[in-house]
Amino acid sequence: METLAILQGAYFLTTGIWPLFSIRTFLMVTGPKIDLWLVKTVGVTIAAIGATLILAGARGEVSPAIVLLAVGSAGGLGAVDVIYATRKVISPVYLLDAVVEAVLVIWWGVLVMQRWL
Repeated sequence: METLAILQGAYFLTTGIWPLFSIRTFLMVTGPKIDLWLVKTVGVTIAAIGATLILAGARGEVSPAIVLLAVGSAGGLGAVDVIYATRKVISPVYLLDAVVEAVLVIWWGVLVMQRWL
C-alpha cells in the first residue's frame, strides 16, 4: 500500500502543480479554460492530496483514512473526467486521466481486499 500511495501521490503532485508552473503548456494539452483561478485552485488541492499520499506512504502510515482519501479523490476526479469529456465540456484528453484514475481505484481495491478483508 505504501508504494501505491507514493505513486499516486507523485502523479497527483505532478499534475497538480503543472498549471501553477506553466499554465500555457497545461492549456495546450487540456484545452482552453475560462476561469484560470479555478484551474489553479484545483491544481493546488490535487497537489496537496498528492503530497499527503507521498508522506503517508514514505512513513508507512497508510491508514484507512489515507486509503479513503486516495480512492475518493481518484474516483471523483475520474468520474468528473468521464462525465464532462463525454458531454464535450472538457477536452477528450481528460479520458486518459480517467483511465489512470480507474487503474488507481482498482489497484487500491485489490490491496484493501488482500490486507484488510
